[in-house]
Amino acid sequence: MSFINYSSREINCKIVYYGPGLCGKTTNLQYVYKKTNPDQKGKLISLATETERTLFFDFLPLALGDIKGFKIRFHLYTVPGQIFYAASRKLILKGVDGVVFVADSQIERMDANIESLDDLKINLAEQGYDLDKMPFAVQHNKRDLLNVVPVDNMNKLLNKRNVPWFEAVATTGVGVFDTLKNVAKQVLTELKKHY
Repeated sequence: MSFINYSSREINCKIVYYGPGLCGKTTNLQYVYKKTNPDQKGKLISLATETERTLFFDFLPLALGDIKGFKIRFHLYTVPGQIFYAASRKLILKGVDGVVFVADSQIERMDANIESLDDLKINLAEQGYDLDKMPFAVQHNKRDLLNVVPVDNMNKLLNKRNVPWFEAVATTGVGVFDTLKNVAKQVLTELKKHY
């Protein structure tokens, strides 16, 4: 749930990038950070242990406007994708306003995608969230590789609700901002219902 900072007149929203290990979540955030105006963003912070890392930063987009005189500040987070970091993923999902599921398009990663999506639903449910009722987009990443699953097949497996989806190559930025803009607009639409 979004957090209102009355002194700075900002509504803070949290978008979490979720997906299996090495699917491109970190690459998405690094690309967005690199391309965001320095005056509009905070520091890119990496919380790293020996075996996992979580990235996050915040930014204040100018083009999205405000709600009742409050500016909107987005905080973007990645979760560690490896399946044995369930506790970290649960913690990062606390207070989430929107989710981007980053799927690895490689044929051999489809089981990992399905497992990660199931994990997302379980972790959200444990905190009282329903993925079917929250801002959500699917990004089919690594579309530049040779051994990719057709998008129609990926959507049948990973996007049964037919939420907005995007083809991407996060290393070059293809689809990165399209995905982010879509989920940010969904978050704003939800906010406007409550404020």
